[in-house]
Amino acid sequence: MLNHAKAIQDQIVHWRRTIHKNPELGFEETQTANLIAENLRSFGLKVQTGVARTGVLGILGEGKPAIGLRADMDALPLQEANQTEYTSQVPNKMHACGHDSHVAMLLGAAKLLSEMPDRPQGEIRFLFQPSEERWDADGISGGSLMVKEGLIDGLDHVFAIHINSLIPPGKIVSGTGYVMAAPDQFVATITGKGTHGAYPHMGVDPIFALAQVINAIHGIRARRINPLKPSVISIGAVHSGDANNIIPNSVFFNGTIRSYDEEIRQQLHEELERALGVARALGCQTELKIERGYPATYNDPQFTAQVERTAKSVLGDDCLYPFEPSMGGEDFSYMSNEKPGTLVWLGAKLDGEPRPHHNPYFDIDENALPMGTALYAQVAVDTLKNKS
Repeated sequence: MLNHAKAIQDQIVHWRRTIHKNPELGFEETQTANLIAENLRSFGLKVQTGVARTGVLGILGEGKPAIGLRADMDALPLQEANQTEYTSQVPNKMHACGHDSHVAMLLGAAKLLSEMPDRPQGEIRFLFQPSEERWDADGISGGSLMVKEGLIDGLDHVFAIHINSLIPPGKIVSGTGYVMAAPDQFVATITGKGTHGAYPHMGVDPIFALAQVINAIHGIRARRINPLKPSVISIGAVHSGDANNIIPNSVFFNGTIRSYDEEIRQQLHEELERALGVARALGCQTELKIERGYPATYNDPQFTAQVERTAKSVLGDDCLYPFEPSMGGEDFSYMSNEKPGTLVWLGAKLDGEPRPHHNPYFDIDENALPMGTALYAQVAVDTLKNKS
C-alpha cells in the first residue's frame, strides 16, 4: 500500500499545496469542498456535498462491515510567515495545523481504495469534516454536526490521522483511553467602583480583587483537584482601564479549562465560580460564563491495537513513537464517543527549527503524505477484513 501511495505522491502534494495556498476558515470551506467532491467523483465514489454545512461525504462500497475515515478541512485566522511556492495567498488565514495535509492524504486513500481490485466487502465512508478549529455561536462544530446529521450512523469504527510537525516522518503516536482533553473556555468580569488613582479608598478596586482571584484560580489545580486527574486552568487575557491615574470600574478576563474526566470537568467549573467569591468578599460583583467545548477524545483500546498492527505493517515495526496524552482538544471526540474510534498522530517534522502547530512558521515534510495515505487506506482494508 505504501508503494502505491508513493506512486501518487506528486498528486497528493499538489492537493495539499493547492489547499494550503487557498485556506478557508470553519464553515467557509467551499473551495476546498469543491476540490474534494470533484476528485471523489472522478474516482467513482458516491458523493454528497453540503453535509454539516460545508463538508463532503464520499462513499465506496456498501453493506457491512463499515468504517469511517475522517479528515478535517479548516484553516486558522493567522498570517503565514513562511516564504514558499505554496504560501497562503489569503491574508490572515493559514493552514497552520495541517488540515490541508489531512484532506490530501484522505483523497489519496480514496483514490487507492477505489482502484483496488480485491478490496474487501463493506462500506468505506470518507468524512471530510468542516470547522474543527472553532464552534459557532450555538456551540456547534463540524464534528458534532456530522454526528447530529447521522453521517456516522451504521459505522463499526471511525479513524482519523492528525499530522504532527514535531516528530520524525514515519513515526506514529498512538495511545489508548483518553488522549486529548475537553477544551472549555470562560469569560469573567469583576466590577468594583471606579475612582481617582490618588484616592483608592473612595472606590472598590477590581484590579486588586483580580490579583487575589488569580491566586485562587491557580490554587484550584494545586489544592482542590485530585492530583492523579489531569486538568489545567489558564488565564489568556486581562483587560481593564485606559489611564494611569484612574482606578477602573471593572476588569474583564478570560481563559481555558482542560480536563479528561467528566466529574473533574464539572468540579473545575464549580471551583472557578468559588474562586470569584474572593472578589465578592472584597466588595465587588462578579459575572462568569463558561462555554463547554468538545468532549475529551477517547481511543478505543481494541481498535487502537488493530491500528497499531496496521501501522507496523505499513511503516515498519519501529514506527510507534512514545505517547504522551495531550491537553489539546479535538472534535473527532464526538465521533469516537459514538463509535469505537482511534485518532493517531503522524510524524512530519521538517529539518531545522521546530515548526509547532498554530504558529505562523508551521510547515511539514511532505514525504509524510504518502505514509498517511497508505495508513488511511490500509486501516480501512484491515478493518473490513477483520470484521467480515
